[in-house]
Amino acid sequence: MTAGHSQQNAAVVLLFIHLCFSGGYQLTELQVGLCHLCNGTVQNGTAVSQFCSASAGLIDGRCCLLRKENIRDADYIIGLDLSNCSLSRVEDLQDAFSATTIDLSLNPIVNLDDSLFEGFIQLANLILPANLVCPGGNASWDKVKVKGETHFCEGQKDICNQTGYLSLNCPENSLCVPYGPGFFQCSCVDAFRGYKCLREGEFPIIQVFGPLAGSTVLVSILLWLTQRRKAISV
Repeated sequence: MTAGHSQQNAAVVLLFIHLCFSGGYQLTELQVGLCHLCNGTVQNGTAVSQFCSASAGLIDGRCCLLRKENIRDADYIIGLDLSNCSLSRVEDLQDAFSATTIDLSLNPIVNLDDSLFEGFIQLANLILPANLVCPGGNASWDKVKVKGETHFCEGQKDICNQTGYLSLNCPENSLCVPYGPGFFQCSCVDAFRGYKCLREGEFPIIQVFGPLAGSTVLVSILLWLTQRRKAISV
């Protein structure tokens, strides 16, 4: 009786752990498609597997996931392993924009567009087939090396080389902000906004939307009165 009761308690504990650490993770439909683009799961000993273990992540298909603070949102993909998937081309990786490590090695990929990694500001380790170059060129990475059939791109550089001053690559009153290997964006500094950050001051919400809201209310009232008169006359 005692042994059976202990086994039942153990089963309950295991179920609770499974629900907490597995069922609690949420993905969007597009993320699910990306994580299961290839058969199998992340293999032990690979770069993504080691990174996932060190980051306390959860393996789901070919992805390593990290839970967001707001459990109602989808989770982060912090690692993506699409190695040895027989991929001849890669068209879209945007659902893994938060990834730190991505492995595309051992695939017959002939060409890889740099724009695939636009917005990948967290990407620190990218593993490619040896015939491909690192996105943004070697100048966008701290360390680039080819080993056997694999090309390693490590340590994404800050293309803006931020120093706290206005960037020469951006319009006046704006700062350069890194936006992936070889990419950057220009962000308006405080108190400036609009096209090329030429307008100063906060956006005039009341002046813009006030008259619009008033006009909408007035038109609604007129339509209501018109329909009411028609209903009474009928």
